[in-house]
Amino acid sequence: MSFLALSAAASFLLALLLGASAVLAPAAALHVAFAMGVLPLIFGAMLHFVPVLTRTGTPHRLIGMLPMLAQAVGLLVVLAIQGLLPRWLLHPAASVDLLLAAILLGWLAHRARRTLGTPHPGWRWYAAALSVLVLALAAVPPLVAGQASAALRLFHVHANTLGFVGLAALGTLPVLMPTILGRADAQAAPWLRRRLPVALAGVLLLAVGAATMWPLAVVGGAFLVVVALGLLVHWIKSFGLKALLVDGASAPLTAALCGYVLLLLFGAAHAAGVGGVGGVGGTAGIIPAFAAGFLLPLVTGALTQLLPVWRFAGPQTPARHEMRRRLARTGRLRALILSIASVAFLLDQEGVGAIGIAIGLGLFFADLFRALRVPPPAR
Repeated sequence: MSFLALSAAASFLLALLLGASAVLAPAAALHVAFAMGVLPLIFGAMLHFVPVLTRTGTPHRLIGMLPMLAQAVGLLVVLAIQGLLPRWLLHPAASVDLLLAAILLGWLAHRARRTLGTPHPGWRWYAAALSVLVLALAAVPPLVAGQASAALRLFHVHANTLGFVGLAALGTLPVLMPTILGRADAQAAPWLRRRLPVALAGVLLLAVGAATMWPLAVVGGAFLVVVALGLLVHWIKSFGLKALLVDGASAPLTAALCGYVLLLLFGAAHAAGVGGVGGVGGTAGIIPAFAAGFLLPLVTGALTQLLPVWRFAGPQTPARHEMRRRLARTGRLRALILSIASVAFLLDQEGVGAIGIAIGLGLFFADLFRALRVPPPAR
């Protein structure tokens, strides 16, 4: 897991450097971040959380290889999109990723059936996220063949970002935030149980609507706004706004949730052409805004809490506490800078946005470098 966490962070930096310098095409740079970084990391996070949610043992080593295989496929995808390998390889690459997602989905269902008692409802969010990922990957072969490419591309992008990543994040945050704050939340499981149908319907309406009819996308986005805002309000009532913003891990996650809502609202205005916000299909600013306002604070905030646990497994130790403290050092500042960068992208200020991402990533890597120097506990 530590390797996946570090490679995900490195993928963001590579995507920024190679994309901004035009070494890679924008689509290839985007897939460096997503296919080589985010997707394997989410697979790995599922392998970490599902045994906890289902009270079962650690995954078999063959299942544990799924994130690494997905990362290798991601590299193949990047090279094919860039033209360094034949483009027809995207078809088998998507098929392999689809197979990996299906295997992981089957493993989730098997673990849920083996649970003593009732499994935590968080596992169902991961199952829903993987199901949407399967749909997104199924759109790749006709995309490669050039069939209805504009509509399929919009479906693929929305199903990947707001579907796979969004559902996995919304399924993890209600469990992760109480852990970060050291506070129990008795309403986390009921919230996850009640809100999954609304969130899944929202994702499907939004992805299909983005590809076909924008009113459907607006309705789907409204569903997701209700879910995300409901979680944010619940956190404020349960923990207090100060607690959410004072910690270097909770502040980025809170910023990510706020950024998610902002992007959904902007996307609805964009689809409807309200207030001069562009017409359907102009997603050039929304994608980097998604990375800056949601993806980066989400991943860096989660890694601040989880990377010390993965590196120093077992009971709490001073080394784990110190590593977490160093990772959280600039968390609040990173959250602010990345939020500003996201707004800048939405306002077509690409230079400001790119600088913001660079500063945010630079601060995280500085903290990460110091955190990795924490020595393991003496035996």
